[in-house]
Amino acid sequence: MEKLLEILKGVRSDIDFENETALVDNNVLDSFDIVSIVTELADAYDVTITAEDMEPENFNSAEAMLRLVERLMDEM
Repeated sequence: MEKLLEILKGVRSDIDFENETALVDNNVLDSFDIVSIVTELADAYDVTITAEDMEPENFNSAEAMLRLVERLMDEM
């Protein structure tokens, strides 16, 4: 989780990723932020995030993003 939080803070240092649970639902993240996060996660964890993975629930919290990354790594 520490690595993920570091990545997220690199994209948007003004957001409390440790406690926010509605990043997409509350429009905390915009589409540019999501694209940046997807790119950073793909590079850092060597995973491919597909269009099917681009669901709001996968990006509403750091924990949800970690679950997504872990699932994608397990599928490799």
